[in-house]
Amino acid sequence: MQKSKNLTTTLSSIMGIVVIVVSLIASYFIYFNVLGHPDNFVGGDPSNEPVEGNYLGVIYKGSSIVILQLSFIIILITYTVERGINLARANGKGKNKEFARNIKLLLGRGDIDAIHEACEKHKGSVGNVVRKGIDSYLQIVKVEKLRPEEKAFRLKRELEEATHLELPHLERNMAIISTIASVATLIGLLGTVTGMIRAFSALARAGSSDAVGLAGGISQALVTTALGISTAAIAIVVFNFYNTLIDRITYAADETNYALMSRFKEEIDS
Repeated sequence: MQKSKNLTTTLSSIMGIVVIVVSLIASYFIYFNVLGHPDNFVGGDPSNEPVEGNYLGVIYKGSSIVILQLSFIIILITYTVERGINLARANGKGKNKEFARNIKLLLGRGDIDAIHEACEKHKGSVGNVVRKGIDSYLQIVKVEKLRPEEKAFRLKRELEEATHLELPHLERNMAIISTIASVATLIGLLGTVTGMIRAFSALARAGSSDAVGLAGGISQALVTTALGISTAAIAIVVFNFYNTLIDRITYAADETNYALMSRFKEEIDS
C-alpha cells in the first residue's frame, strides 16, 4: 500500500512538471505567433499599435509578462478538467446523500449482500469506504477473543483509515488551483507596476512626454491587471466549487461510517 502511494505521488509530481513545461512552451508560441501575428497590428509590424478593435494585439502589448499569465491559464484549464473528471468518478453514480440513506436502511435490516451490491453500483469514494468498512465489520465480529470495546475501537480505526485513504485522492492538485488563485493576482500587479514604470519613464524622457511610450506603459498595466484578476477569479470559483463537492463526499462517507459504528455497537451489546 505504501509503495502504491509513493508511486502515485511520484507520478503526480512528474505530471506537474510536464504540465508546467508544456504550458510555458505553449504560452510562448501563443504570445509570439497568435497574439503577435503581423495581421493584428497597423502596417503588419508588432511594434506598431494594434489594429482598431483587435484585442489579440492589445493583449500582446501587455509585454512578456503575458507569457507567464497565459501559462497560468493553461495550467488552470488543465487541472480544472483533470479534477472535474476525477471528482466525477469519485462522486459515483447517483447522489451520495441518497446512497448514504440507503446504506443506513440496509444496515438496519442487516442485509450485507445488498450493501455490497449497492457499493458495486455506486462506484465512488463513499462506496469504497463503505465496502472496506463492511469487510472489516464482518472480520472483527468473528474475533471472539476481543472485548466489545476493543472491537469497536478496531472498527473505528479501520473506518478512519479507509476514509483517509480516499481523501488524498479527492484533494490531489487542489493546492495548485488555490495557488493560481493567489499568484495570478500578484503577477497581474507586477505587470501593473512595470507598466506604470514604463509610462512614467516615457513621460519624463528628454523633458517631454512620449505619447507612444506613455500609451504603451498604460496599456501594459491595464492588460496584465485584467488578465491577472480574471484568471484569479476563475480559479477561486473552480476551487470553491470542487471544494464543496469534496466536502459533500466526505460528509456522506462520515455519515455511513457513523451508521456502521452504531449498528456494530448494537450488535456487540446485544
